[in-house]
Amino acid sequence: MLVKILVFALPLALSSILQQMFNSVDVAVVGHYVGAKALAAVGSNGPVIGLFINLLSGLSLGTNAVVSNHIGRHDPYRTRRAVATSMRVAVIGGLLIACVGIASARGILELMGTPDDVMESAVLYLRCFMLGVPFLSIFNFGASILRSVGDTRRPLYILVCSGVLNAVMNVVFVVYLHMGVEGVAIATSIANLVSAAAIVVLLLRDKGPCGLHVDSLKSDFAELGGIVRIGLPAGVQGMVFSFSNMVLQSAVNSYGSDVMAGSAAALNFEYYCFFMIQAFNGAAISFIGQNYGAGNMDRVRRAYGLCMMLGVVFCASLNWLFIWQEELFLGLFTGDRQVMEYGYQRMHIVLGFQALGCSYEITAAALRGMGRSIAPTVFTIIGTCFLRVGWVYFVMPEHPGFENLMLVYPISWILTGVMVISDYFVFMKKKCCKKFAEEQNIC
Repeated sequence: MLVKILVFALPLALSSILQQMFNSVDVAVVGHYVGAKALAAVGSNGPVIGLFINLLSGLSLGTNAVVSNHIGRHDPYRTRRAVATSMRVAVIGGLLIACVGIASARGILELMGTPDDVMESAVLYLRCFMLGVPFLSIFNFGASILRSVGDTRRPLYILVCSGVLNAVMNVVFVVYLHMGVEGVAIATSIANLVSAAAIVVLLLRDKGPCGLHVDSLKSDFAELGGIVRIGLPAGVQGMVFSFSNMVLQSAVNSYGSDVMAGSAAALNFEYYCFFMIQAFNGAAISFIGQNYGAGNMDRVRRAYGLCMMLGVVFCASLNWLFIWQEELFLGLFTGDRQVMEYGYQRMHIVLGFQALGCSYEITAAALRGMGRSIAPTVFTIIGTCFLRVGWVYFVMPEHPGFENLMLVYPISWILTGVMVISDYFVFMKKKCCKKFAEEQNIC
């Protein structure tokens, strides 16, 4: 199982990292060719974009869990219905989020306290980026369908091609056409369009139960219910999580554009490390979902333990690589020494402890693979989101400073991990007791 999890998770991690590279290339290009204020404008949009994207990402986890369960039960009919329903959710959800994002861009950035000297650029970037959200949604849901059957390589190949395209268009639009922040956002949206088209072609050509059949693209309300029941709590958790990060970003914004730029540059490396955790989340959902569907609880426990161990090892290794070569990596985004100093501060505190996030992220994924989604969502919202918001409003006024602001990350990871892991063991104990009672009745 160890090798299978690695074969599944590592391409998934690379896929997510390549997706994030779209934004990282945006940040790097504007940082070097437009200036620190443009870097701040693009980077400060991360939590806002995450607010919308996390809802779709959470729903796509529902797709992964539902399709994996049907595959574990060897039910091709329900698998096909779940695939068709998922793609309709992807299209409709992506369009709705794009419209809301474009309409509310300025209002959200104003609520975050975005400084006047970067406001117009930030609004322009966000609105241009939102044009590509429907395509991003289609790709994410399509990739979740393929990953349900263990196919993580083809989504990776698609992202390699679209990532190269995005980088080339960034240089053309910004360096040669002098388009500024709107150029990098448009380049990202075009790359998302290419990714979506490629994933749809793959699904249309698949003649198995996970294939997309144009003549049966009708929603199945039973499958929709399963996707929403598992995915919506995860999406809401992601949105609330992003909201708490928006509150933190507003606190960062209060320190000025240099701190905003340094924080934005360092944040890229947190995303890369988080995607290692997220990859083993996906592995946990797929492996646990299939084994739970087949009634094999011993393999469920083994998959959870392996995913947790591998998530910690890979995340921590990447964390400390970035810290070890911090000057090299931050230098990719800016040459401003003051901006880099603030980036170093964030990297030392946040990256130094980020592997603690595995405690609740992978455990929550394991629970969702078994159909339990609401409880880990509630615990994550309490331990991570509420704590971070409370930290900004109650602790920071008494203990101001950028470094003190960053301390909330490791503290929130520890608290949330304790709650979610406790819930996992209680849930597994109940399942074991139920299975034992059933076996006794049979005897």
